[in-house]
Amino acid sequence: MAIKTKGLVPRTWRWVKRILIFLFFLHIFYLLILKWVNPPVTLTQLSSFIHGYGLKRDYVSMSNISPYAKLGVIASEDQLFPDHDGFDFKSIEKAMKHNQKSKSLHGASTISQQVAKNVFLWQGRSWIRKALEAYFTFMIEKIWGKKRILEMYLNISEMGKGVFGIEAAAKTYFNKHARLLTRSESAMIASCLPNPKVYTIRPLSKHVSLRYPWILTQMNHLQDDPDIIKLLQ
Repeated sequence: MAIKTKGLVPRTWRWVKRILIFLFFLHIFYLLILKWVNPPVTLTQLSSFIHGYGLKRDYVSMSNISPYAKLGVIASEDQLFPDHDGFDFKSIEKAMKHNQKSKSLHGASTISQQVAKNVFLWQGRSWIRKALEAYFTFMIEKIWGKKRILEMYLNISEMGKGVFGIEAAAKTYFNKHARLLTRSESAMIASCLPNPKVYTIRPLSKHVSLRYPWILTQMNHLQDDPDIIKLLQ
């Protein structure tokens, strides 16, 4: 019996290594595919459907998204998006200091980090998830590039209860395609992103009504930045 047990451990370990190697190459392949193909579904979208919020989405290419929508989410969520490598360390440090002093938690996730979380992972605040988020953020920055990350963000982000992506949001709130969104409409959609189930556009929540004029101002400040102009084209 001891001999059989002794032989079982190496065999089990060999199978574990094979499975790990297979999973490693599988996730690399998936990362490469997603550089050109949109994900069939995300865990956040599945959760929305399971919890009864529905699932409205309609993936569109960057050429079919209003430049105001692109500028709006950058102004709202990550103004240093063209300049960092996936992580805004100054904002992270600032958020950590705030969270140590206050019961309310402030996040500092970049657009890249949000895409990594929403495409590959689940919602939550565990250290394991944060570590995986950092890994996938690094990978998509290296493999996809900024334009693809922004395109993915605009297509998979939750923008209302059961509303995912800028095309679904444009149709739901303004009865038009994403390419036709105006500056103000884009700012309103961007203003709901921190908590789209609570910060509603229809009906207009207090948060959205107060925040979207600020986003419009930020859009005016950012629109002439050469690095941002490249992302909007």
